Amino acid sequence: MLVGCAPSPLPRSASVPVVTPKAEVKKAQPVQQSRPKPPPAPVVRAVPAPQGVIVESAPTLRPPSGIEGQPTRVGLLLPLTGAHGANQLGRAMLNAAMLALFDIGGKRLLLMPRDTGGTPEGAKAAAVQLVGEGAEIILGPLFNTSVQAASVITRARGLPVIAFSSDRRVAGNGVYLLSFTPSQEVDAVIGFAVARGLRRFAVLAPDDLYGMAVLTAAREAVLRHGAELVRSEFYSPTGEGLDKPVKRLANYHARRQALLSRRRNLRKDGDETSNRMLNALQNHDTLGQLDYDAVLLPEGGELLKSLAPLLPYYDIDTAEIRLLGTGRWDDAKVRLEPALLGGWFAGADRTAAADFRDRYKATFGQVPPRLASLAHDAMALAAVLAQEPGGPDFSARAITDPDGFVGSDGIFRFGPDGVAERGMAILEVERSGFRVRRRAPTTFEALTN
Repeated sequence: MLVGCAPSPLPRSASVPVVTPKAEVKKAQPVQQSRPKPPPAPVVRAVPAPQGVIVESAPTLRPPSGIEGQPTRVGLLLPLTGAHGANQLGRAMLNAAMLALFDIGGKRLLLMPRDTGGTPEGAKAAAVQLVGEGAEIILGPLFNTSVQAASVITRARGLPVIAFSSDRRVAGNGVYLLSFTPSQEVDAVIGFAVARGLRRFAVLAPDDLYGMAVLTAAREAVLRHGAELVRSEFYSPTGEGLDKPVKRLANYHARRQALLSRRRNLRKDGDETSNRMLNALQNHDTLGQLDYDAVLLPEGGELLKSLAPLLPYYDIDTAEIRLLGTGRWDDAKVRLEPALLGGWFAGADRTAAADFRDRYKATFGQVPPRLASLAHDAMALAAVLAQEPGGPDFSARAITDPDGFVGSDGIFRFGPDGVAERGMAILEVERSGFRVRRRAPTTFEALTN
């Protein structure tokens, strides 16, 4: 049903290169000249299938690559049906994995995509199937509960998993998370803000696991960078009653009462100076300073568009109070919200991300969703490790190479806890788009210095 291609194998440094401590990393150069150009559609079956690298979807019981002539088998767990299949996220991630296969796949690489349906039960069943079919490494699944379910099977067989969840609690013991985790994004943007003189921070986060992870990360980040977390508020992830937590964050009631009291006193005084001060307060809704310099607002999409304007509405002056964000801000529509202009957020290496986006769009005719790059880099990593001189090496030693790798979002490496560490850029929201305030590092030596 699915298709593949057979580009020539590339040296490790030309695909997902090792980051060397004393040399600048060279970006991956995809082999596009020899790759046949598929029709501009996101349907994978429409891509021509040259000989060599194999991608398949029908169950098979052929032996793994240890037997002469057999390919290296790479399993891929994605939600191709269900809610995320319907909105094409799973399909886009499959397309991205295919793009990596076209670019740097070896001579004998078998990609076995399986549908999880977006459920833990589906992920577990698909993992059982892949294990029975000789998969040597599994990429995905996407959701934390699906990762937990699939890892019960993979850990029992000693198979490594490169998963896409951002919930670091499911990492470790053979499960590696390639995603952007809140802790790294929050630490990067708070560290940048502290270096520019901001010392007191507030957090306005969704009342869910992600929001709690952001708050925990913020607490750790301010301690690490010598700052202070002075206030935090949570709002409903459904978007209901957003004004209430924003008013609390703004200390709106107390500041409003302070203004009304001040006006009353000035009217009682009635002298010329009091009248001038009263006139100066005519356009004010509150009185008094806030006790923080910046607000971390880790939201995205339509909810961010609804939430952000409420801050200046309730007298959190975003010209004075810096707004900070996470990778959820990495959306071109963010610049259309005036309250977010001048805000900072942590994001991927812009040059690398643009290269992946352009190649994906040229191949499939659409701009990829943000998470698609994770599937691309997981497939690229598997392809590189499959081409080791001594044969495929999916050991923990190889996967956690401390020098790291370069992918479509910049450099990354897996720590002992199984969570990917990334070199992140800091971006500022402008009317024309995003301006890079701090470039992403190109080596982990630069990141630690």
